[in-house]
Amino acid sequence: ESVSDGQPFGTGSVGAVEVSPSDPNVVYVGMGETSIRGNVSHGDGVYKSVDAGKTWKRIGLEDTRHIGRVRVHPRNPDIVYVAALGHLFGPNEQRGVYRTKDGGKSWERVLFKSNKAGAIDLVIDPNNPNNLYAAIWEAKRTPYSLESGGPDSGLWRSTDGGDTWTDISRHPGLPKGLLGRIGVTVSGAQGDRLWAIVEADEGGVFRSDNGGESWTRVNEGRNLRQRAWYYSHIYADPKSADTVYVLNVGFYKSVDGGRTYTTIGVPHSDNHDLWIDPHNPLRMINANDGGANVTTDGGRNWSEQDQPTAQFYRVALDNDFPYHVYGAQQDNSTVRIASRTTGFGITIRDWEETAGSESGWVQPHPKDSNIVFGGNYGGYLTRLDHRTGQERDINVWPDNPMGWGAEGMKYRFQWNFPILFSPHDPNILYTAGNRLFKTTNEGQTWVPISPDLTRNDKTKLGPSGGPITKDNTSVEYYCTIFTIAESPVQKGVIWAGSDDGLVHVTRDAGANWQKVSDNIKGLPEWIQINSIEASPFEAGTAYVAATMYKSDDNRPYLYKTNDFGKSWKKIVSGLPETAFTRVIREDPHRRGLLYAGTETGMYVSFNDGENWQSLQLNLPVVPITDLAVHKRDKDLVVATQGRSFWILDDLTVLHQWQSSLAQSPQHLFKPEDSIRMPGGGFRSRGAVTVGQNHPAGAAIWYHLKEKPKGEVTLEILDGRGKSIRKFSSRAATGEGAAPGGAEEGGGRAGRLSAEKGLNRFDWDLRYPDATRFPGLILWAGMLSGPKAVPGTYQVRLTLDGQSVTENLVVRPDPRIPTTQEEFQKQFDLLLKIRDKLTETHNSIVAIRDARKQINDYATRVKSQPEAKPIVDAAKSLSDKLTVIEEALYQTKNQSSQDPLNYPIRLNNKLAALAGSIAGPDAQPTDQHFAVYEELVTRIDAELARLKQIFSTDVPAFNKLVRDQDIPAVSVRVKE
Repeated sequence: ESVSDGQPFGTGSVGAVEVSPSDPNVVYVGMGETSIRGNVSHGDGVYKSVDAGKTWKRIGLEDTRHIGRVRVHPRNPDIVYVAALGHLFGPNEQRGVYRTKDGGKSWERVLFKSNKAGAIDLVIDPNNPNNLYAAIWEAKRTPYSLESGGPDSGLWRSTDGGDTWTDISRHPGLPKGLLGRIGVTVSGAQGDRLWAIVEADEGGVFRSDNGGESWTRVNEGRNLRQRAWYYSHIYADPKSADTVYVLNVGFYKSVDGGRTYTTIGVPHSDNHDLWIDPHNPLRMINANDGGANVTTDGGRNWSEQDQPTAQFYRVALDNDFPYHVYGAQQDNSTVRIASRTTGFGITIRDWEETAGSESGWVQPHPKDSNIVFGGNYGGYLTRLDHRTGQERDINVWPDNPMGWGAEGMKYRFQWNFPILFSPHDPNILYTAGNRLFKTTNEGQTWVPISPDLTRNDKTKLGPSGGPITKDNTSVEYYCTIFTIAESPVQKGVIWAGSDDGLVHVTRDAGANWQKVSDNIKGLPEWIQINSIEASPFEAGTAYVAATMYKSDDNRPYLYKTNDFGKSWKKIVSGLPETAFTRVIREDPHRRGLLYAGTETGMYVSFNDGENWQSLQLNLPVVPITDLAVHKRDKDLVVATQGRSFWILDDLTVLHQWQSSLAQSPQHLFKPEDSIRMPGGGFRSRGAVTVGQNHPAGAAIWYHLKEKPKGEVTLEILDGRGKSIRKFSSRAATGEGAAPGGAEEGGGRAGRLSAEKGLNRFDWDLRYPDATRFPGLILWAGMLSGPKAVPGTYQVRLTLDGQSVTENLVVRPDPRIPTTQEEFQKQFDLLLKIRDKLTETHNSIVAIRDARKQINDYATRVKSQPEAKPIVDAAKSLSDKLTVIEEALYQTKNQSSQDPLNYPIRLNNKLAALAGSIAGPDAQPTDQHFAVYEELVTRIDAELARLKQIFSTDVPAFNKLVRDQDIPAVSVRVKE
């Protein structure tokens, strides 16, 4: 469960969490991850909760950017230490170890080495909280390099609670030469024993048994220190002096003081953090690239990874119904996920792995979504046929470059290189390294259609990593084409943007290219062109989203051109100065309606970028990596870095919005066409791994200038203007709906919202339900009103006597072959059943009411002289009514499964028939009609007998009553 949503967090990346040992209601969070991948996200300081995560407040250190550890004094929740790494992409003074003694009201920096090196690890001796150990790490990233280690890296110790510090990096036994990343831990069972895992030429796991005065290298295995900049995590067991854990690609445990290790199986590789219960070391939480896992038996068994925390690089959509959402997850599979389902939510059965792997673009074939193309690092590119499961490598140049720098590739393909189909020809697929390539035979043959469209700066094409350990995975491959787009308006107009700041365009499908980035005034020279949007309205119009954060510049960079790049305009007004921009898209249904995804949230512009405003709504504060608009379904799909996929499933309001509408007392938006299909209604409560489904039925939006004092009503009318349902801001249910609630599915509607501003009402497309009565129990019986048949309806909003009306179109599920005539047959029969059930249930209510009056009367007069004839008449009449009621309804039912013991009666059989008919979108079978006729004939016979009793027997009884000067029995049958 997220405890940060709706709270004042300014960024979405968390580097460290610490619960106060002495007061678990006090929690501190340090923002900004420190596993410094190329797509690393920064933070904005330290946050504090004093109510176990219910509410949060930022308490400082905003410019530390990346926080590796937060440590709280074991006996005082106001004494807190923070290990701040600082800026990753440039020099920064806000680095080192910070301390507060007043719960974050004020901070002091107690350890600082330089503006190039920050604190990456920090531990308090659980045996003596005055003893602290801190690891300082000199590290830096650029767009084309990663550096881990330098003269300012080291290991430090304080014995006075952080007042003073001593550099113990060169104490006997520790490695000589340059140091890189260091992890440190202290034994909870033996205070002078500590371990450090050190990145160095002669690195490994080191142990000290005298508080760091001298050390012994106890293990030098590469499996514990591979990719040291990414790992170097070590943790001491709080109870056993000889037990220590090391995290890397694998999860390792030593029980002999750190000398030898065994592997513990975990659900996912790439392990980055570990919490060990200080009172019960068998209980641990492991954080890895797949999520978090809990063990209560020391790692023999782990919980599943039930957190929706996927980091998606890009997003793509297909043309299926419902359409699928495609993307590649950081250190996980690529996936395709259904955008909506016929079930209650979107579950694991609604997604599957697809082509490519963790870092690439994914593109379904426009004409056949079973054929999918996906990429990955190293230039890896595959074609997958979902029908057969066959996946074929179709790399442009299948020469694996792993371990080499960019100089080792014939063509430079970045970690996240683009893959894109032509919007004009589904047989044309593009991909890009430092040149743009095209295939017309699904990758059998690739043809370059551009020269090198980058700066091709040889000084930035060497191996990455160092000065101790190289790390070449293609994340730092530079001078590559990072994004491409072809105009949907004019074939052959193709835009290409590089990660080294160049924008090119061709207007003849690649025969000739023009560099147009020189025309962008103020564009930084080495900026990364992260996305290009080719306008769906004009061939010469395009939008560019660029990022400079890898050069320590977090400002937004958005530009547009209307003349094929001859001139450009910067369009960032309204965006925060620190929200760097990753993506921009234009809505294909409204010219100049733009969406922008930034590092800290979503924005929208209604005037072609002249001004931007927040479109955050309920979206978590999280990096937006990509956006896609589904033209047919009018949905905005968002890829996030850390919170999976999100969909804004109805863009109708944005398409129709004008600022003048806010001044109108009321405004009803024309509803988007509604698709008649099952599913919806799930709101993700209590099941974080189940996606919220598209709401079933029709979404009706309306805007109120002020919160009204009087009633607001919303009425649904059919095509002839006849009222179907009427909902009120005062009523708990819709007019015509029964007061209790349906046995199955829809028919229910809550109180109509009437708040100032935007309101939404979801009509489930159902007519009013059949009437219920108290205590009704049915087995598989449906009382819901029938669904509206496909066609045109009306929606009428009324406020203060003033009404406004819009048309609402209900369409069939395009996958269903049912004809309009067949829909109508289903509707007509269900309506007849509903009305017959209502008549039946109203009659049962009348029976019970009349019988109560009769029995009450008999009870009152039975002690009177000569009352026996009247009591006998009352019993006879009551028995006649009971016989009819028991024919219509099983009166012995008292619990939900009693019908298994007491046979169901006519009303249940008819309600069950309704469920059978209403299940699929199909006409009733001949058998449905036959059973209907039989059941209704039997019901009508009982109702006719009831009518006879009410018209003959009851008046006769009342005559007898009147002869005795006793009040008459009143019969009331609701129509």
